[in-house]
Amino acid sequence: MTKGKIVLVSFIFDDLSSVKVRPSLCLTDPIGKYNHVILALITSQIPKKILDTDYILDNSHPDFLGSGLKKSSTIKLEQLMTIRISIISRELGQLSSKTQNQLAEILCKVLET
Repeated sequence: MTKGKIVLVSFIFDDLSSVKVRPSLCLTDPIGKYNHVILALITSQIPKKILDTDYILDNSHPDFLGSGLKKSSTIKLEQLMTIRISIISRELGQLSSKTQNQLAEILCKVLET
């Protein structure tokens, strides 16, 4: 797995109440001796009020076809998780370098505050 890939993974809810298999975006290449990657949750729900940390990938977006997503989705850059690549179920698609750079800019702004 590499940076920019969209993958399926068991994502733990932030209140630890449940686990659900969800698409997620690999924000990093594998890191360290255990090959961890940092992931961002992807949801098919497009919020009415879009946050600064939401990135909408709808069916008109140039990367949508290559993403492997079935419907318009929101990449939630405030919902991150670090996992070993060995627990990734499968790869769905890939985002372009341009989109990855846009996402990195959003994350940098979040981490600066």
